[in-house]
Amino acid sequence: MYDPKSLKAEEFINHEEIMDTLSYAEANKNNAALIDSLIEKARLRKGLTHREASVLLACDMEDKILEIYDLAEQIKKDFYGNRIVMFAPLYLSNYCVNGCVYCPYHHQNGHIPRKKLTQEDIVREVTALQDMGHKRLAIEAGEDPVNNPIEYILECIKTIYSIKHKNGAIRRVNVNIAATTVENYHKLKEAGIGTYILFQETYHKESYERLHPTGPKHNYAYHTEAMDRAMEGGIDDVGLGVLFGLELYKYEFAGLLMHAEHLEAVHGVGPHTISVPRIKHADDIDPSAFDNGISDDIFAKICALIRISVPYTGMIISTRESKAVREKVIRLGVSQISGASRTSVGGYCEPEPEDESSEQFDVSDKRTLDEVVRWLMEMGYIPSFCTACYREGRTGDRFMSLCKSGQIQNCCHPNALMTLKEFLMDYASPATRAIGEKMIAQELNNIPKEKVREIARAHLAEIENGQRDFRF
Repeated sequence: MYDPKSLKAEEFINHEEIMDTLSYAEANKNNAALIDSLIEKARLRKGLTHREASVLLACDMEDKILEIYDLAEQIKKDFYGNRIVMFAPLYLSNYCVNGCVYCPYHHQNGHIPRKKLTQEDIVREVTALQDMGHKRLAIEAGEDPVNNPIEYILECIKTIYSIKHKNGAIRRVNVNIAATTVENYHKLKEAGIGTYILFQETYHKESYERLHPTGPKHNYAYHTEAMDRAMEGGIDDVGLGVLFGLELYKYEFAGLLMHAEHLEAVHGVGPHTISVPRIKHADDIDPSAFDNGISDDIFAKICALIRISVPYTGMIISTRESKAVREKVIRLGVSQISGASRTSVGGYCEPEPEDESSEQFDVSDKRTLDEVVRWLMEMGYIPSFCTACYREGRTGDRFMSLCKSGQIQNCCHPNALMTLKEFLMDYASPATRAIGEKMIAQELNNIPKEKVREIARAHLAEIENGQRDFRF
């Protein structure tokens, strides 16, 4: 009984519908006429349904896959230009009461050091992040009502926003914490968060319950329906994601798109972001224990198809992935990446000793933020530290309407250049600054409106003279 407008998890993520979709996709994976028609539909920039996209995912015709890749690259340029938004995760606490078998924070793990940042710790960590140049954080915490109650999370958010060091400031705090109540989502909204992020891990209910044998996260429906409660609580920017490698990727892909369709059908606004993490090695966790891992080529194909299926959404990739993989998928649709991440509780101010690591997963891309920024610019991308849309109230359906119309370019492009200028002035190495100044001079000409271009030019001069935080 599939119903995208239902508020019941098993109806808007319907197992029978997914299985029918996968059968249909397999039967039509070499149906050239159908595949051509779906690619043509995707060119309209209106997206694809989970069933249509699943046909393209099943397709193994090399020429069609290359066509999909080219289209994904063009759609990404149309909606997001050549900008890549930068962020960093900040782990507050790894105390957790859940028994998730793929996560080292599971409560049975007796040898990982349990840590929780005090407010004084947060000041030190955030100061270190500001001194790198970060302006946007995603805070993370295990689920533990005693050690990590909502009051602790709210206090941490307040502390993060209060910290001003030299020219540094965290201007947007996104939140990735366990599914909670409408009341608590309202409190997070009142605290001024940006996006609420919650990974589904897997949309396959039977697998989900097996992978989460104990703790409140065992409740599939409560977890899967969290975004609806977040929306009810006033949070209109929400971020989806699955942990690829836990279940068969074609199933997860269909479920992920069904979730996006559900949000659009019920709330009139789809996911602000979609993340694409893959399971990685971590303390007490061996990825080979899960036999659903996907190759880099399949991963790239998934990223490209998310981009053409949900063209307006931001796509996030973390330092779980290597430089080579990140380079490939940025072209195919990714619009946000982390840089210089630490996936442990603490570690930005002082690196953890090897024998006391509290990392949630191994980091593959270990470069500094300066190195990541320079690398992006060398590939022709603008590293953006912009947080203006959230601070100007361009969230939810307002952001989506601007994004879908293309008008967001007159905000995002100059904001990206101005925040890049701040980074170059305050944090960049001489080599990075030289490349960046040249890029800004060239990219100013790509701001569509002449008036906006001239205002941006004036603000860039003011940044050069010591002023900060301009935005459109």
